[in-house]
Amino acid sequence: MGAKKLRVALLRYTPEPQEAVAMGAKLCYSAAGIEDLKQGIEAKSQDAFLERLMEFGHLSPIEHASFTFGIEGVSRSLLAQITRHRIASFSVKSQRYVSEASMPKGGAVFGYVIPPRIEALGPGAVKEFEDQMSQIQKWYDGWVGKLGNNGESSNEDARFVLPNAAETKMLVTMNARELLHFFNLRCCNRAQWEIRALATEMLRLARKEAPVMFRDAGPGCLKGSCPEGKMSCGKINEVRIKFKDL
Repeated sequence: MGAKKLRVALLRYTPEPQEAVAMGAKLCYSAAGIEDLKQGIEAKSQDAFLERLMEFGHLSPIEHASFTFGIEGVSRSLLAQITRHRIASFSVKSQRYVSEASMPKGGAVFGYVIPPRIEALGPGAVKEFEDQMSQIQKWYDGWVGKLGNNGESSNEDARFVLPNAAETKMLVTMNARELLHFFNLRCCNRAQWEIRALATEMLRLARKEAPVMFRDAGPGCLKGSCPEGKMSCGKINEVRIKFKDL
């Protein structure tokens, strides 16, 4: 498999997510029955109403919309970061049930992620990194054999030699409110490069399906001063242009 690159797909999401959110919000203030409310919302655009809702910070109704992303080409290092977001559901490729052993004839290396700053050092640095991954593959294969090559009972201990660079795949589901929080933290330039790239791509995909809800989503500096204070990246104008044109 070798080196892998980030790939994100929006697999599922609440049908007509902005209508679902508008219905939840209007129900709080309306005496109308559910069917009448539904027909009224479907009859006209809810953009203006949703804009006011977001401006007022009335965010509990947007929890009615959820989004499921398929993610691959990310490291186990990223997995440790994203699972800190607890209002989410995760399904992750298992290193116990899915073996990383090379093919019988050898030569194959488990999937891994090369940090961009290592790539920027040039071909020699990339070759050194790849050689290290190949060596780890040999160690892993060796432990699988010593542990009896018995599937998950061998894999569960052999995997201890695998690095944070090892690639993983996952499905992640978050409601829209948690996504706003996720984007606020992880699209920031202060976030680690890999999860920042992931969050930015997730935002791009979500904004296509719910443009009003996610129009102003992104790092905290989009609508005010940088919340990082003295730790600011100092690129507020550049960041605002980037997320406006995302």
